[in-house]
This record gives sequence, structure tokens and C-alpha cells, in this order.
Amino acid sequence: MAAACVALWVVCVLRVTLATVYFQEEFLDGERWRNRWVQSSNDSQFGHFRLSSGKFYGHKEKDKGLQTTQNSRFYAISARFKPFSNKGKNLIIQYTVKHEQKMDCGGGYIKIFPADVDQKNLNGKSQYYIMFGPDICGFDIKKVHVILHFKNQYHSNKKSIRCKVDGFTHLYTLILRPDLTYEVKIDGQSIESGSIEYDWQLTSLKKMEKASAESKDWDQATEKPQDWEKHFLDAGASKPSDWNSELDGDWQAPMLQKPPYQDGLKPEGIDKDIWLHQKMKHTNYLTEYDLSEFENIGAIGLELWQVRSGTIFDNFLITDDEEYAENFGKATWGETKDPEREMDAIQAKEEVKKAREEDEEDFQMGRFNGQENNFRRFYRRNEL
Repeated sequence: MAAACVALWVVCVLRVTLATVYFQEEFLDGERWRNRWVQSSNDSQFGHFRLSSGKFYGHKEKDKGLQTTQNSRFYAISARFKPFSNKGKNLIIQYTVKHEQKMDCGGGYIKIFPADVDQKNLNGKSQYYIMFGPDICGFDIKKVHVILHFKNQYHSNKKSIRCKVDGFTHLYTLILRPDLTYEVKIDGQSIESGSIEYDWQLTSLKKMEKASAESKDWDQATEKPQDWEKHFLDAGASKPSDWNSELDGDWQAPMLQKPPYQDGLKPEGIDKDIWLHQKMKHTNYLTEYDLSEFENIGAIGLELWQVRSGTIFDNFLITDDEEYAENFGKATWGETKDPEREMDAIQAKEEVKKAREEDEEDFQMGRFNGQENNFRRFYRRNEL
């Protein structure tokens, strides 16, 4: 039994060792977070963040995160890390968000930026690679954004992914895999998954790009060689027996042209689709169209608008290991989610009790005032 436990411990340690953690932030060192996060000065009206665990929490220190503090403001803040490429690897982005103010209209999403982003001038026009997380506004918009930057355009997931709308902390996870599959989790549970190519409506874009590439390859394949103009008579040809010189003119032997060969294939007389299949079957065509690969990931940030402030962002993680992300979520949000709800329930009971006591006090005061008024009316009546 002991040996089995040791073996399991070794496996867990090895797994953690194999995981690459590009960024991890829990705000456990107090105000030192200001040395890592840069507030944008692009607009003097941008709202400011503070470190807070909110009015109710599971653990006062562990639940501290960046909290928006001013109503009806844009916010822009970011943190930088060592640049990396996720080519050929998983990319997992995870964080917690708590709309303590019961969000009515505003963003709770994060953005992943290229390493050359100008942090001090971060704003809504700053190019980003990925935008992920909840967005709420009124009764219509209650969704999880998953937006990817591809071919100089932003593309949204075409599926409707509903976000959480209560005032508790929730764990949001996005997984992008090199096989062009993805998964969105909330609170550790998978709520959406599928193909990046199809769920981002990139199929038509890829087909258009592919058609252009195929057309270019076909044109190059049928391009005339330098000696194309060299013609010669077909010496083996003879005048047809039904040739009428009066009607058809003088007969001449047909001119032959040197057929253009390329890569051992002859385009003339071969169906274009067959030609291209033969031409491209050994080329890794799809590698030119990487829909979820980003070469220079280097910053994470919050760039959003909120009508009512109070949202808390915490437990940021960027890694290439799904199991590490799952364990990190359990060790952070998983440990404090239940105590958070318990504290909220206790506070709610205390508020109800206090409200009842105030109502009863008001009632007693009203009744006393009523008795005093009756006495005064009686006394004045006797005077008359």
C-alpha cells in the first residue's frame, strides 16, 4: 500500500514537472501585484482596480483578486510574461471571475496579447490573439465569448455559450488543441466543444484561401516553357482522302509543339482536380492554415467596460497541460467555492434578521406614537 502511494506521488510530481506554466497569478503577495500589472494610461477616464476578496469569500487572502471600483468606466490593465508559441501544443487559458455586484451590463472576459503590445497604451483597438470569458448586458447578452484572431481578422465562435449570471466566483477554462479541437469549461464541467475550423466559421475562409492556392499552382503547372514557340511539322502525317483542295485549300502537314512537362506530369488532357491531387498529395497543405496557433504570445489583460463595478478577477493560468489546469482549479476555486457560499448564506440570514428587527422597531415606534397622539387628543378634549 505504501509503495503504491509513493508510486502515485512520483507520477504526480512527474506530471507537474512535464507541464509548462507560462503564466500564473493568485495575488498572494499583497500590493506587490502592482509591480507585475500595468494600468493603461491611454485614457485618463479609465477605471482603477484594487486588490479585494469582496464582501463575502471562502478565504480572505486566497480569494483576493483585481476588483473594478468605479461605475460606468472602461478598464485596461495587463501583465507581461516570457513570450512563447503554442505551435504543436495545447493551450489552456483559465481564470476565475466573480460578479459580486450581480452584473447588469459589462464584461468579465480576458484577452491574450502578442508580446509587443503597448501596455501603457492598452485600449479597445489594441490587437489581441484571444478573447475569452463572460459578457452580460440586459436580458439578451449572457454569453461566453471565444474570439480568435486569424488572417488579420477576429472570428467568434458561432455557438451560443451561456455564462453564469449569479454573484458567486466561477472558474472559466478554454482549451485549444493542436488537432484543431477545443473545449470550454465552467466550474470544471465541459459545456461546449468541437472543431475550431467549423465552429468559428473558418471553413469558407480556408476554402477561399485553398482555391486561390490551387489556382496559382495550376497556372504555374500550365505555364509555357521557354521553348514553347518551337514548332515542327509532323512528318508522319498524310493528306486525308476526303480533303477537297477547292473547298478546303491547300493541305499542309500539322504543326507539332513540344508538350510542357512538369514534375513528370503532363497537364494537357488531364482533369484539373486529378492534376492538383497528384501535385499536392505529398504537401502538408493544412500546416499553412493553423487556426489556433500563435507565434508570439506575451501578455494577458483585462480590457472591458462595466456599468456597475465590483467584479473580481483571480487565479489566472496559462499552461500547456490540461491536468495541471484541472488540479490548479481544484486547489484554488475548488477549495473556496463552498465556504464562499456559506458566508454569503450567513450574511443573508443576518441581513434578514436585521431587517425584521428594524421593521419591528419601526412598528413599535409607530404604535407608541399612535398612543401618545390619542392621549393628547383626549387631554385637549377634557380641557374644552
